[in-house]
Amino acid sequence: MSDFKKLHVWQKAHALSLSVDRTSKRIRGNQYWSLRSQIFRAALSIPANIAEGRRQDSEKEFVRFLRIARASASELESHLIFARDAKIISEEEYVSLVTETIRVRKMLYALIARVLSPRPPADPPTASSR
Repeated sequence: MSDFKKLHVWQKAHALSLSVDRTSKRIRGNQYWSLRSQIFRAALSIPANIAEGRRQDSEKEFVRFLRIARASASELESHLIFARDAKIISEEEYVSLVTETIRVRKMLYALIARVLSPRPPADPPTASSR
């Protein structure tokens, strides 16, 4: 399997995790400690699962980890909705982060579909290519 850092979806997920880190550091109050932790952990889980999956021996295992990353993106979106509705993060922070989250999740859907799509058999060598 190739280097996970070359995957565009991993790059976007990594950038998302950095954005979430900056925002979660601004969440104050002991009552929100758990939310800060959950938001940060969900965001970190996305690129981590992409990386872990890319190092697997089969495409089936790679897809399993991509699905876990996709689920983490949905978890992150849910936490962000709560944080916005509870006025813990601003509307601007919410829009920026949820837009990035949805973009990454769509990229994961597309990558899963591409990995699962049947590949045409390789053409046999022709007399001129031998």
